[in-house]
Amino acid sequence: MFRFITRRPLWVNILAGIVLALAVFSMVILSLGWLTHHNDAKTVPPLLGKTFSQAEKILTDAGFEVVVQDSIYNDTLKPLQVVRQVPDEYEVVKSSRTVYLTINRAAPPLIEMPNIVGYSLRSAEFTLNNMGLKLGDTTFRPDFAKNTVLEQLYNGVAIQPGAKIRQGAKIDLVIGSGLGTSFLVPNLVGLTYSEAAATLGGKGIGIGSVILSPGVTDTASAFVYRQNPERFDVDGNPRSIRPGQIVDVWLSQERPVVDSTGGGSSRDSLKEDSGTQE
Repeated sequence: MFRFITRRPLWVNILAGIVLALAVFSMVILSLGWLTHHNDAKTVPPLLGKTFSQAEKILTDAGFEVVVQDSIYNDTLKPLQVVRQVPDEYEVVKSSRTVYLTINRAAPPLIEMPNIVGYSLRSAEFTLNNMGLKLGDTTFRPDFAKNTVLEQLYNGVAIQPGAKIRQGAKIDLVIGSGLGTSFLVPNLVGLTYSEAAATLGGKGIGIGSVILSPGVTDTASAFVYRQNPERFDVDGNPRSIRPGQIVDVWLSQERPVVDSTGGGSSRDSLKEDSGTQE
């Protein structure tokens, strides 16, 4: 079957082989332009700032493939806005090239609320920013822990660590303002519970234990007949108190008779162990 090769001189076969190789090589070179779409290139249009639907239409009309590669969330941008494109805008590429887009999410993702109680205000703000949250209002409350986060609030309600919250939400903080100058213990005997709470609250003092006498049905309108600490010590010296501290109160249904010094109730029938603690 190879007689047509063997019957020719060797130099003829070599020449034929060279010609064939050159022909194949030429065909490959000439077809590369067609195979690789040589000179079939287009400029990638600018897409940043456009919505995904707008970008998709622009790319499809220009003959590009579109793939959403990633998504982020930024509340300062429009939902589904294009924030990144690959290849970059105005880059010259093949017309069939795929353009990869990163878009802004339509809704913020849910994240876990960190525990920042006990942090300094600066550390708390840094932690919130790292978690994609924002620092809201800060209010100050007298407390020994100055410049320390006492409470973390969301929409005015305490939020527990680990609770799911939308990224970008504002977290309000209650910060300790330290203890101010001490002042004399106020006299609460004879005041209703509501009046006593308002008096103490205006000075940054909290109410501690509330002990009720038998028959008390309405705590808010019940009367204070004893308090701890009292206004005077055993030697008759005025006591001092600082913002952030607390006062325990004893309540009765009837208004007590206040002694002439205003130091407490003169009623002997009301005993410390006669009530229950709220």
